[in-house]
Amino acid sequence: MIVVTGATGNVGRALVQRLVAAGRPVRALTRHPERAGLPDGAEAVRFRPDDLGAAFTGASRLFLYVQAAGGRPDALLEAARAAGVRHVVLLSSAVVDEGADTTHPVYVMHATVEERIRAGGLAWTFLRPGAFATNSLQWAPQIRSGNTVRGVYADARSAPVHEDDIAAVAERALLDDGHEGAVHRITGPEAVTNAGQVAAIGRALGRELVFEEVPPEQAGPALFPHVQPHALQGLLRTFRASVGSTPEITDTVERITGTPARTFAQWARDHKADFQA
Repeated sequence: MIVVTGATGNVGRALVQRLVAAGRPVRALTRHPERAGLPDGAEAVRFRPDDLGAAFTGASRLFLYVQAAGGRPDALLEAARAAGVRHVVLLSSAVVDEGADTTHPVYVMHATVEERIRAGGLAWTFLRPGAFATNSLQWAPQIRSGNTVRGVYADARSAPVHEDDIAAVAERALLDDGHEGAVHRITGPEAVTNAGQVAAIGRALGRELVFEEVPPEQAGPALFPHVQPHALQGLLRTFRASVGSTPEITDTVERITGTPARTFAQWARDHKADFQA
């Protein structure tokens, strides 16, 4: 049995779909199983942070998404270990790297959990994806209502990765031998600016979209509704540092899955409906 936390998130949902399609037993932890909308074949179980024992009965492997751990990753890991889970695949972050800003809140969150997993006695695999292509969904409300997207740092460059490509690597790490003790850094196949991402979404929609740059000091909840206030300044620092830079680009997706990573343009076509009114 494979337990998937964050099962209704972008990566978790894609991973559950893949595991079900592969005929593997999956237990999907979610706070609202009655409206999870997961595929037939997945066992949707209510995630109860104070009662984790039943979640791991009969399980041997765990996909861990830190933000879905109810603020108690240590308790979740201990419950998994006590129930007989042997291998955890952690969705970490590319921010965790040598020479990184160790005060960055994303670094602190993921590096702390990585260290606890290393010290906890379970076999582990760490997935460290860079920018998620799904981050561009923050622009969806503006795109639904017009052709101008207001945002910070038009020339910030990243290599956005399709969430299903991350799920494909996670699937192989969970099912195949040889991934224990591995750190997989995952990116998309090419560098794209923020303005270039907006243009690609426009092409997918058959519209001409324009990116209007906003000074970072004016950025706030209206532009980043899904970003916690304490994390916003760190995110803006990351964007500022990526202006004119060359982002890391890895071959991890193709090397591990045998299929090339999908471009941002493909992601935009896959998610066209998310930007339509």
